[in-house]
Amino acid sequence: MDAALVAGIVLVVGIAVLLLARVPIAVAVGVSAFLAVAAVIGVEKASFVSAQRMFTGINSFTLLAIPFFILAGVLMNNGGIAGRLIDAAKVLVGRTPGSLAQTNVVANALFGSVSGAAVASAAAVGGVIGPRQRKEGYDRNFSAAVNIASAPSGMLIPPSNTLIVYSLVSSTSIATLFVAGYIPGILWALACMLVVWLYVRKRPELKNHVKVSLPTALLTIWRAVPSILMIVIVIGGILAGVFTPTESAAIAVVYCLILGFIYKAIKVGDLPRILIDATLTTAIVMLLVGVSTIMAWVMAFSGIPGAISSGLLGLTDSPTMILILIMVILLIVGTFMDPTPAILIFVPIFLPIVTTFGVDPIHFGIMVTFNLCLGTITPPVGNVLFVGARVAGLRAEPVIRALVPFFLALVAMLFVVTFIPQLSLWLPDLLGLLAP
Repeated sequence: MDAALVAGIVLVVGIAVLLLARVPIAVAVGVSAFLAVAAVIGVEKASFVSAQRMFTGINSFTLLAIPFFILAGVLMNNGGIAGRLIDAAKVLVGRTPGSLAQTNVVANALFGSVSGAAVASAAAVGGVIGPRQRKEGYDRNFSAAVNIASAPSGMLIPPSNTLIVYSLVSSTSIATLFVAGYIPGILWALACMLVVWLYVRKRPELKNHVKVSLPTALLTIWRAVPSILMIVIVIGGILAGVFTPTESAAIAVVYCLILGFIYKAIKVGDLPRILIDATLTTAIVMLLVGVSTIMAWVMAFSGIPGAISSGLLGLTDSPTMILILIMVILLIVGTFMDPTPAILIFVPIFLPIVTTFGVDPIHFGIMVTFNLCLGTITPPVGNVLFVGARVAGLRAEPVIRALVPFFLALVAMLFVVTFIPQLSLWLPDLLGLLAP
């Protein structure tokens, strides 16, 4: 049997079997990729090749931004920033019907825009605002669903670790991807706000809104300005060319640390625990990136991307149908795989296909990220779903039923983002970030 075919079979079967056995995705990919290499060149040589590929895969200055942004997110979660952002969100949407639920959505978007972490956002914002919603008579499952559905908006609004990973795989500009994520991220939040508005229309008892005096509103916004200012420093510095994305991530860490000390929410004794939390998350991401480079070598050797490309193009030559097929595949993949490994595995396969039809790689990156964000709120693996349910003290099953309207609205918004490229490209084009 041809060596390439053997490698491909070992890789695909190995990953499928290990995932069904509930082996962690990084271990499943790493072990299967190693066995595939070993089947071709032997165990001894495979050990050297695999180690070399892993080192090469993570030896990237650009990729160094991820551990810094992760650390910044942990510092924000412990530094009193969440409460100030929630108060600011309350001022912004406090007069709308269903104000507490709308505040939850806006607070998640704000927190996500400074942390880029959907799970951290769901835990921090949901832990604060969930009990308040229950006191005002909101259904507990609906409250949890609002928090869970709106948390992933921060994975689109920069800074976003997911977009950094896509940038690495696709060789696209991080700065351009960051700017491209703003409008789709805001649209994600608006879709959630629309569902909340429709829900509240049928429940007059929840239409009460929060009245905040002008002096109190100004003071609340002023207290949140230092937290929101990080967005201006990080993104503004990148766009102005003052520093690289990696340098901006390091600056974000220092800035969050200083804020935490100023707010007296972080003490020196807390730093070891914070560093350990950030290290554990970073290790998982970097291991995924490392083992995915071995898998990429096996896939290229065995011709899997070409086979999938030929299969899709054999089904249809319509760009619209190709995009719909890719969307469906990624929606399915997202239900059992986190965005990072999914991007590392599938973007090298699908990107060459869509670019032949003239799809911009930046637009495709936003489409893929939006698509895979949906997977974080769906079973069986959706980490935001289970964290949000745990924070609310609920089982996942009833929360999933309450999530259905949000999921449908977000899938509709996915179609809008996918087939209106200017929603992703207009802002980068306006700022002159798109290549001519």
